Amino acid sequence: MDIRSHLLEGQAIPALPLALDKARKWSKKYQRALVRYYHAAGTGGLAVGVHSTQFEIRNPEHALFEPVLELASEILEGCKKQNPRPYIKIAGLCGKTAQAVKESTFAKKTGYDAGLLSMAAWEDAPEEEILNHCRTVSEIIPIIGFYLQTAVGGRAFSYSFWRKFVEIPDVVAIKMAPFNRYQTWDVVRAVMESGRKDVALYTGNDDNIINDLLTPWQWKNEVRFISGGLLGQWGVWTKTAVEMLTKIKQLRKTGILSSEWLTKNAELTDANAVIFDAANRFAGCIPGIHELLRRQGLLETNYCLNPKETLSSGQAEELDRICDAYPWLLDDEFVRQNLDAWLKD
Repeated sequence: MDIRSHLLEGQAIPALPLALDKARKWSKKYQRALVRYYHAAGTGGLAVGVHSTQFEIRNPEHALFEPVLELASEILEGCKKQNPRPYIKIAGLCGKTAQAVKESTFAKKTGYDAGLLSMAAWEDAPEEEILNHCRTVSEIIPIIGFYLQTAVGGRAFSYSFWRKFVEIPDVVAIKMAPFNRYQTWDVVRAVMESGRKDVALYTGNDDNIINDLLTPWQWKNEVRFISGGLLGQWGVWTKTAVEMLTKIKQLRKTGILSSEWLTKNAELTDANAVIFDAANRFAGCIPGIHELLRRQGLLETNYCLNPKETLSSGQAEELDRICDAYPWLLDDEFVRQNLDAWLKD
């Protein structure tokens, strides 16, 4: 598989949540079920060891980073044998250079195709120092840049940073998740000005998914689309997300846009605000994802490794509201039809 071509085609790539049982221990049974669900839903890849998987998996008291990556890779290989198609495995890479090098080396050995490189650990470090870090990691595994919003630990970068980042030969994509239109445009323009047509643009802006994907981004005489999405939001209702991206890619070819899609964007943004708990600065983001998956039977609990990380007050009721208000987003019937098979060892 040519991962560049695959990413440029436009894929729905969810971020893998961590499955915990009622004792707050890792549940391999439900972790397997989740991976099988994502593949069966028609996704083109899976991101493992990222924010939705919980950064605490790296803590010594949990030591789950390697086991989770190994299990997800193993299950995906089994899925691909049953239903062969191009599929990209993406590992989340964190920390300063020594840690990121260790994680990328393990990911490559475990069969991952690319690394989603978080730069949150660098805080106020000079941008050139961070670029050297990115270059070092890219020599081990192809990298996907990650512009993470500041509200959950990211930092703002200059346009110049992204313009230089795109010059790294083994950059295959950039995930834009600043939840900020100005900063998103910085990345799009940097890629377009670089002339790198082999670097795919992916939205991570869970608050504006459909608009990102439908917009023909134009710089001078060139027009580019954001190819697909690498999203925490797509960790729920994934079958619907895949179908939605397929329709959007068809619409991009015709150039005909109905106002219906602007309405859908607003509705999806409302749903995401509840799931990610935007009202409480995203405190209940991961529990919100877990709770919807729990209701479908794909997780046993909505627990996180940190027992203090729970649904916010009123968030469960708000989840009821969006499920009632936007039934077009749900994929409950698809899950019901297949859940027993996914839960088998």
